[in-house]
Amino acid sequence: MDLLTIISWIAILLGILQAIIITIDVFRHPQKMMPIMNIVWPLTGLYFPIAGIWAYYRLGRSNGMSMGHENNQGQMSHHDHMNHHNKPFWQSVFVSTTHCSSGCSLGDMIGVPIVFFTGFTIAGSTLFADYAVEFILAYIFGIAFQYYGMGFKKHDNPGKAIANAIKADTWSLIAFEIGMFGWMALTHFVFFIEMPKPDTAIFWFMMQIAMMLGFLTSYPANWILVKKGIKHAM
Repeated sequence: MDLLTIISWIAILLGILQAIIITIDVFRHPQKMMPIMNIVWPLTGLYFPIAGIWAYYRLGRSNGMSMGHENNQGQMSHHDHMNHHNKPFWQSVFVSTTHCSSGCSLGDMIGVPIVFFTGFTIAGSTLFADYAVEFILAYIFGIAFQYYGMGFKKHDNPGKAIANAIKADTWSLIAFEIGMFGWMALTHFVFFIEMPKPDTAIFWFMMQIAMMLGFLTSYPANWILVKKGIKHAM
């Protein structure tokens, strides 16, 4: 087993372990203010080794978005409510980016096996097929995550709420995919003579890196969107 394969397995297993730890903690202390984050945080841990679990315990769980100490009436405590609103701007943008990136990543994780097992290609290329399928699924999940994150139960007009979700998530999703697809192109055309297949650890390690880069390219877009009030601070 070569060094890259060993590193790949370490990164993948670390991501899986983080996702399990976060999932267990989420079940014990479910997020109250924004339930969709109960899905977002385990996904973040899965594709983002080290930083993912740090972000959950530092920016999610401990700051009122997750384990709201409830009073006798089942309401979020005043302390947790204030923690959420007093969060530094960069942290709010970071959490907003995890929200967007997790929806995108879920679509990517589902899209890859679909292309692999169906043998689907575009212009004879599996890469282009990956791009198309992953973008469509990422967009669907991204919009869904944004819609539910906006509090779907409170929407009197679901159509308008979906339109707002599309408006809020489209640019951040495109920014994410620029980083992710750019890395995929490099791995496909530059780094490897023959691109590793999705049934190998190296492929999924490359995907982890692609998702982390997608997060980084999406962060500035989320900063602007939150700053302009198109996306809400989280």
